[in-house]
Amino acid sequence: MNTSLIGLIDLNNFYVSCERVFDPKLWGRPVVVLSNNDGACVARSQEAKALGIAMGVPWFQVAPLQHSHGLIALSSNYALYGRLSQRIAAIIRSHVPQQEIYSIDESFVDLSGIADPNTLATQLRQKILDWTHIPSCIGIATTKTRAKLANHIAKTHPEFQGVFNLESCTPQWQENIFRHMDVQEVWGIGRRMAKRLQNLGIHSVFDLYKANPHELHHQIGVVLARTILELQGKPCLNLHTQPVPQQQMVVSRSFSGLVTHINELKSALLQHTCRAAEKLRQRGLVTPALIVFAHTHPFRTQDPQYHGHCMVPLVTPSQDTLQLVQAAVQGLKQMYRPGYRYKKAGVMLPDLRPCHEQQSDWLDPGTSCQRQSLMQTLDQINQRFGQKTLVPASTLNTRRVAMRRDRCSPNYMGKWDEIFSVSCDQDFLRTW
Repeated sequence: MNTSLIGLIDLNNFYVSCERVFDPKLWGRPVVVLSNNDGACVARSQEAKALGIAMGVPWFQVAPLQHSHGLIALSSNYALYGRLSQRIAAIIRSHVPQQEIYSIDESFVDLSGIADPNTLATQLRQKILDWTHIPSCIGIATTKTRAKLANHIAKTHPEFQGVFNLESCTPQWQENIFRHMDVQEVWGIGRRMAKRLQNLGIHSVFDLYKANPHELHHQIGVVLARTILELQGKPCLNLHTQPVPQQQMVVSRSFSGLVTHINELKSALLQHTCRAAEKLRQRGLVTPALIVFAHTHPFRTQDPQYHGHCMVPLVTPSQDTLQLVQAAVQGLKQMYRPGYRYKKAGVMLPDLRPCHEQQSDWLDPGTSCQRQSLMQTLDQINQRFGQKTLVPASTLNTRRVAMRRDRCSPNYMGKWDEIFSVSCDQDFLRTW
């Protein structure tokens, strides 16, 4: 009986690495990529980590490092990162029998039955680097949790050259390295869980590895018990080669400033609603209701606070932009309270289900063939000529609620007018 073998491919410092692909001046420099509205650091180069910049630290706290240490900060360019991620996923898919895309920069792959998984992993890592210039590390083990640990070892131990197979090590070597790894390095163990485990005398990965899963099942829960079993080499988490059905969707953004007028709030909410409807159609889903929400700035304690939301049920589950926009306007009128300074707004679509499970209603305009053709045409135009080429007029007042992206790089792979260009002088051409 063949033992299952799983690889975890993790793209190193992915957002920063994507920026470096098109801007070689960033190589060797401390670089951070900022969150929406340029608020906090969500990706850091190794040079930035060496300066002590923590994940999620507010930008204003580390901004002085621009002058003292040459720190470079860039706004998030999700369109660029998404396209590079898709390209790398295609490279991986061409080399392995099964792949689970876990996140924008991580993939689990099935290496069971591969004669020499280490060689395959080394070749795949090199091909990703050659074809995209994105560095990566690959961890190999019998379970997902162990593969995560193997990937961490591959990252933190340069002698393994980015590929590490945990199952090729002796039990004594594994025990030794587990003793020197904090329990928080285990997949799914966060700060709160680590504190609870420390109170039980579990401080290192080895302590958790040796723990009794049945005892901790009763004390903490089944998820931790499965984690221990996975650490011990007993698979509890399957490889999901097909996307897990999405049950809800949230589209929201913080404002670059504070919003007080209902028309500005309406403009932002309708933009989010249009984007949510587009995602529903892309994924073949419908929603039975729409929830709008908005809240004030939680850290401005000098301002009055308000967290408002309103759910608007639909006559029949829908993915129609115009229907969802009408529901969002209705929900906003019920939710809005004057006199508050709003910092964030968004929409939530609950209880999503596939289109083929939808029961049609001939009295509902959103389910008519004409309306479905209209939505299809809307998506085709926006796909061909760019997002927001064709939108409801009520979403056009976006000047004050637009997201701040003062440091955003060009979308080299998504817009013709921002495509990367190369030039050379006449003397070079004559020489060539």
